[in-house]
Amino acid sequence: MTDITLTAQTGRTTGSAASRRLRAKDQIPAVLYGHGMDSLSIAVDRRELRHALTGPAGLNALIHLDVDGTTHPTIVKSFQRDPVKRNVAHLDFVVVSLDEVIEISVAFHVEGEAKAVLTEGGLVDPAVDTITVRTTPRNVPGAFTYDISEMQIGDVVRAGELTMPEGVELVDDPEMAIVTALAAQAEVVEEPEEGEEGEGAEGEGEAGGEGTAGEGGGDSAASEGDSSSG
Repeated sequence: MTDITLTAQTGRTTGSAASRRLRAKDQIPAVLYGHGMDSLSIAVDRRELRHALTGPAGLNALIHLDVDGTTHPTIVKSFQRDPVKRNVAHLDFVVVSLDEVIEISVAFHVEGEAKAVLTEGGLVDPAVDTITVRTTPRNVPGAFTYDISEMQIGDVVRAGELTMPEGVELVDDPEMAIVTALAAQAEVVEEPEEGEEGEGAEGEGEAGGEGTAGEGGGDSAASEGDSSSG
């Protein structure tokens, strides 16, 4: 694995306004902690960070963080994105030991096209987007992928079917469903019971206006909820 070094700037002022000024200069506010060290407020260059996280290990890359001349082996523990721009707005780096075993979530993706499922109007449903494993920082996989091309309606892929690289142990339950091929849902139409047909028609005639208004009101509420959430 190629060693990745990232230089951190110390002495940054904390607070929302100071963080906004940093981001305007393409600096990302961050925090460094772990292995008994006090939490330290730092900042890293956005371009350098992007370069560090675009290697084979992705977001789980082992990063040697240079802080005032002292290098700490770290991984990105968590990060926050700007709700509008979707770029990284804040990071937590945690110090690790190179020979310690850690638990970490690794991205999970499906690839290929399940033609047999699509032909029958079904769909492939990935149930998870991460897989939790146990390994050393240098050995963390970049991502897990599963080829869904041969899946049939009713097939279920479980976590234990994924191939773990050497030195990587699955933490999640091996029986946990991670991908399911679902059949198209049939539309169920309820028929009125014998002898109630006339009553049903009369009842619908009396309540028709109210029912229409109620349906309209429901659509309006849903639209308002969508609008407010945006």
